[in-house]
Amino acid sequence: MVAIAILAAGRGTRMKSSLPKVLHSLGGRSLLQRTLDSCQLVNPLLRLIIVGYQGDQVQKALENSPDLQFVEQKEQLGTGHAVMQLLPYLQDFTGDLLVLNGDVPLLRPETIENLLHIHKSNQNGATLLSAYLNDPTGYGRVFCNGNNLVTQIIEHRDCNTAQKQNHRINGGIYCFNWPKLAQVLPQLTPNNKQNEYYLTDVVTLLSPVMAVDVEDYSEISGINDRIQLASAHQILQTRVKEDWMKAGVTLINPESITIDDTVKLEPDVIIEPQTHLRGQTVIKSGCHIGPGSFIENSHLEADVTVRYSVVSDSHVLSGTNIGPYSHLRGQVQVGTNCRIGNFVELKKTTLGNKTNVAHLSYLGNATVGNQVNIGAGTITANYDGVSKHQSQIGDRTKTGANSVLVAPITLGNDVTVAAGSVATHDVPDGALVIARQRQRIIPDWIQS
Repeated sequence: MVAIAILAAGRGTRMKSSLPKVLHSLGGRSLLQRTLDSCQLVNPLLRLIIVGYQGDQVQKALENSPDLQFVEQKEQLGTGHAVMQLLPYLQDFTGDLLVLNGDVPLLRPETIENLLHIHKSNQNGATLLSAYLNDPTGYGRVFCNGNNLVTQIIEHRDCNTAQKQNHRINGGIYCFNWPKLAQVLPQLTPNNKQNEYYLTDVVTLLSPVMAVDVEDYSEISGINDRIQLASAHQILQTRVKEDWMKAGVTLINPESITIDDTVKLEPDVIIEPQTHLRGQTVIKSGCHIGPGSFIENSHLEADVTVRYSVVSDSHVLSGTNIGPYSHLRGQVQVGTNCRIGNFVELKKTTLGNKTNVAHLSYLGNATVGNQVNIGAGTITANYDGVSKHQSQIGDRTKTGANSVLVAPITLGNDVTVAAGSVATHDVPDGALVIARQRQRIIPDWIQS
């Protein structure tokens, strides 16, 4: 049995923010959510979040995560004190406890799985993640014998000059035999410069304690300020983009591209410079995205092209060409082999197959059929000042330039709307609608 406890009680004053540090976003997910996600391979029986500063806000942010228990740490008196708060919650628990920090968001699930495996295999009292750093300033030092058994952990501020020469640092990630830890927690004392209860002090009270070195030390990088948050984002982006390039995705000028690690791509996708992919986006093989595009929570089927455009919360079928300077938002559905061109906005609109909206148009709350041609400047006037209304446009219908369709309205199949018309009533199949004043010419208007 495994339980996890995540330390998330701190304020994070160096972030200079009213938002709790663990709720700051990294690549589309909070630091705390990323820490939770890093435990997905160990299948914990219990998940406990130790909260303090703005604990209600932290709980609200995780209200959609099932089976979480929140433990309040009213005073922040150190990591040992935080874990002490678990004693009433784990009275009958006899398994292993993973202790993680909510501001260490780059841990790979495989690293946590390996830590737990080594802990169990060696029947350790405690096992911790460690790493060698060229510059270990600020980190607690881990002292081991030849078998990686820990003899002592000393916080940086408490190290003497000789001890600071040790470059093996404590990553602050632990796995404990909980019954053994529960026995020694009450023995901790705040006899240090910070007057805090250090969880590291249990090393001398448990046996055996083993250190496991992590190969990529960036995994244990903590976030204390916005500079470190930006550095973590860069590390995450490097991981994500390298993984996708190895999987057959072409990134042109990767340094200018950002991709959330929740995005799914297929081989033979091409991503041009200055393109940003966010959220639950899926892009299928053969798509060409960018340059200068933003795709968020959208699904693009094979062979879609998007240039200099924004696509949010939308689904685009294969062979469609979008842009430049198009905007799709609010559950737009686009059929196969469509064209959505310059300065076109679609909102809550469905387009059938082989339909073109080539330029300078707005379609909102509209259902458009197959092989429709929307002329330049066509607008669905979907809002009457109180409510939004629907427009229905049938197959093979054509609208002339500068047409306005005042919703609610239905145009049948094979309808033609004359240029400059303002259509306010339903139009039957095969009809021509002209809704404009007859042109008048007044000669000699300019007087000499």
